[in-house]
Amino acid sequence: MTGDVLIGQWLERDGRVVGDEICDVIEKLIASHLREICRDPTGWYTLFRDRRDGQLWERSYPHSNWHGGGPPKLERISLEAARVRFGDIPA
Repeated sequence: MTGDVLIGQWLERDGRVVGDEICDVIEKLIASHLREICRDPTGWYTLFRDRRDGQLWERSYPHSNWHGGGPPKLERISLEAARVRFGDIPA
C-alpha cells in the first residue's frame, strides 16, 4: 500500500451518490490484503492487519453525521494508537 491515509469521497453521478476511486481502493485493499482484527464498541472503527507486512490499519467513517457515516477513511496506525482505541490487540 502506498501512503498512510486514504480518504474516500462521495460524488453525485446520474442523480445518485457514489463513492469515488479511493472508496473503491479501500474496499479492494480490505478484500485482498487486510484481515479484520477487531471493532470498537461503537462499530465506527475497525482494525485490520496487513497480511503482507503486519502493519495495522484503521477504517473509520469521519462524517458520522452523514447517512451510513459517509465515505470511509483508511489510515495506518501504530500499535500504541490501536491499543488506545481497541484495548488488547489479538495476534
